[in-house]
Amino acid sequence: MTPRLPLGRARTAADSQEPARTVRIATPREIKVLIAAAFVIAIGFGLVAPVLPQFAQSFDVGTTAASIIISAFAFARLVFAPVSGKLVGKLGEPSVYVTGLLIVAVSTGACAFAQNYWQLLIFRGLGGIGSTMFTVSAMGLIIRLAPPAIRGRISGTYATAFLLGNIGGPLIGGLLAGFGLRVPFIVYAVALLVAATIVFTQLRDVSLGRKRKTPSGPQMEVREAVAHPTYRSALVSGFANGWSSFGVRMALLPLFAVTVLGEGPEVAGIALAVFAIGTAAAMSFSGRLTDSLGRRPMVISGLIINGLSTAALGFTSSVSWFIVLSIVAGLGAGILNPAQQAAVADVIGPERGGGKVLATFQMSQDSGAILGPIIAGALVDLGYSFGWAFALTGATAILAAVAWISAKETLPPRT
Repeated sequence: MTPRLPLGRARTAADSQEPARTVRIATPREIKVLIAAAFVIAIGFGLVAPVLPQFAQSFDVGTTAASIIISAFAFARLVFAPVSGKLVGKLGEPSVYVTGLLIVAVSTGACAFAQNYWQLLIFRGLGGIGSTMFTVSAMGLIIRLAPPAIRGRISGTYATAFLLGNIGGPLIGGLLAGFGLRVPFIVYAVALLVAATIVFTQLRDVSLGRKRKTPSGPQMEVREAVAHPTYRSALVSGFANGWSSFGVRMALLPLFAVTVLGEGPEVAGIALAVFAIGTAAAMSFSGRLTDSLGRRPMVISGLIINGLSTAALGFTSSVSWFIVLSIVAGLGAGILNPAQQAAVADVIGPERGGGKVLATFQMSQDSGAILGPIIAGALVDLGYSFGWAFALTGATAILAAVAWISAKETLPPRT
């Protein structure tokens, strides 16, 4: 007869008299669905990344204005993030997730038919509203459903799905640009509709609804999370990561390829793709190291690697070095992201809702993604060159690494 365990204690390998190395915690089905959807979303996002800045410049605007197109998306995410957190608390993650995808699909399709810069700016900004809805929802589901012992691994797997899409997306997007700069937007809109269909059909079962409707604890307040030194450090590194990976990389890297290197959208697509390849390569081991070595050392290492390589990128004069440094910067991002996300999840814990806390963390990243392209683009337009713009971007990552030195390690103790 199997002995009964004390109430509240999970069964361990020792209880079942099996070697610890034979115990493997399975990934919940719902998370597998989110991972599949993430891949489809990333493919579409990668399609427009190489062409978006150039599409903006086709309306006869400068580098700063073209960069603001990237910032507008992040600005809408920033403004709507608190609302997204509240919607998740009231409607549940799946409903908010699907609605967000549909909003981005419609706004992206509208971008393809923009007749001037201001229409493009408005349509792209509206997409940011839907983006923050499905981002906060996905993070909430992962935190709620991921077993703490494999939280770093699941964060890494989820991020890898995005990266695999970001590898193929820019390459395809660069090629599609040959048929016109508007074509990638149409294909992206279709990809988002596919992702919405996957999530709607697979995550509407009663079991998932029950998990959401009967939370095991109250919602964590933002002020409580901010009191934790690790969460404060995560806000700083999230800002730096948004500045670099989601802001300047998307806004200036394609323009750098065209303006400085004299290449076209194809090279910009390759650079964005190899960044994702570097990140995916790091994800193959960083998630597991996050669960064994800890969150803090991985975050610091990733920020330093990403910061130094990004700072050097703006001073390259050859395509080969441009590609190499893009790969290294991607490696840094791949080391950073699983550990950073796992640390935020640790602060919230599996027994409490964290919609507002997650939204605030997302807002820190979006703030960086807003300011980064605008400031870096202004430096270029003022004659300080792309080198200064990328150097400043790298410096933000290094400063964020310094902020993590005093952070508390949140890796749950082994049982």
